[in-house]
Amino acid sequence: MTQIFESVKLALASIWANKLRSLLTLLGNIVAVSSIITVVALITGVNGAVSNAILSDLGADAFTIQRTGITRNQDEADRQRNNPRITLDEAASIKRFGTAIQSVMAQAQQRTTVAYRSEELQSVQVQGVTEAYVDFSTFNAERGRMISPFEIQRHRPVAIIGWQVADRLFGPADPLDKLIRVAGLQFRVVGVSEKKGAIFGNSLDEFVVIPLGQYQKLFGSRQSLQLLVLPRHASLVALARDEARVALRVERGLSPAEDDNFGIIASDSVLDIYNQATAGIAAVLVGVVALSLVVGGIVIMNIMLMVVSERTREIGLRKALGAKRRDIMSQVLTESITLSLTGGVLGIALGALFARGLAAVTPLPAAVELWSVAIGVIITGLVGLFFGWYPARRASMLDPIEALRRE
Repeated sequence: MTQIFESVKLALASIWANKLRSLLTLLGNIVAVSSIITVVALITGVNGAVSNAILSDLGADAFTIQRTGITRNQDEADRQRNNPRITLDEAASIKRFGTAIQSVMAQAQQRTTVAYRSEELQSVQVQGVTEAYVDFSTFNAERGRMISPFEIQRHRPVAIIGWQVADRLFGPADPLDKLIRVAGLQFRVVGVSEKKGAIFGNSLDEFVVIPLGQYQKLFGSRQSLQLLVLPRHASLVALARDEARVALRVERGLSPAEDDNFGIIASDSVLDIYNQATAGIAAVLVGVVALSLVVGGIVIMNIMLMVVSERTREIGLRKALGAKRRDIMSQVLTESITLSLTGGVLGIALGALFARGLAAVTPLPAAVELWSVAIGVIITGLVGLFFGWYPARRASMLDPIEALRRE
């Protein structure tokens, strides 16, 4: 153990004494490890933000039924373009048929202007909902109250507004019971939703929720609806999807040979597609890191061969005084690993700083993971071991007499 500590001290002293040479030697490792830390931090941060946004929009157990499903190519998009609209009658049929279904909510959404007195907001998302919306956790009222089922059935002009809409329209003033204009029509604010934050710089708090009947007065009733379906229990999600699919196929009179002319989208399906996309980024990262590590390892091996050549007389003297081959090999390997790990530590620090810097100046979120730090340390340690083995073996094989004769 003492010998290892001495070898580490010698390696660190050599790095400090030859700062520029050491920095140039470690560039490959620094680039590789900083790439790992930065990309993993950004992917992890983005994954978390996307997952939260999807779960916030769909809910953990709920799924949606839409006019079109997820399309992966132009042919699928062309086939689904003429799908019939989703209607309220179909929502009622799904609720009647589904034994595993707790609630079915119909909604529609569109962007328009929202104003209060002289303040006007452009392109605010307006959502029209049916009375079942109260069963979904994605809707809430931090201040005030929710729109009652009676108000929705009677198409009353009331609204719940997002946190940012309240902040931008009313500032510090109380927005409750105030009259706002949505696409020119007046609505009374009965509630303010809790703050949800933003994703990629796009606010999740700029929305207005109104009864679906009022929404259809504003934008017409020919727009296709979107159905949110909530199972009775998380374990019944698959059964609830099957029941909803069968109910809608029966309602539309589809034969067993005909494909679905609607789409069922769950949060896990969206996340799977997203994860497949990010897997491609990870594959590119592996290639970049592998190339950088190979280059960095070759440079470290060359430097260690030069170190062995510079210290030939020292190695010969040590062997003449009784040092064994494994002692010489251990010393050189320890110095190689220490040199490589130093590059890894510098790469970790630079990668973390770069990821935090990107998160500060761009909408991209970042989260530095401990496992990525551990991988950076382990990989650089292995690089030092692998590429230091040949110089270490060469040093251990030196003949002490020949080594002492060299100038």
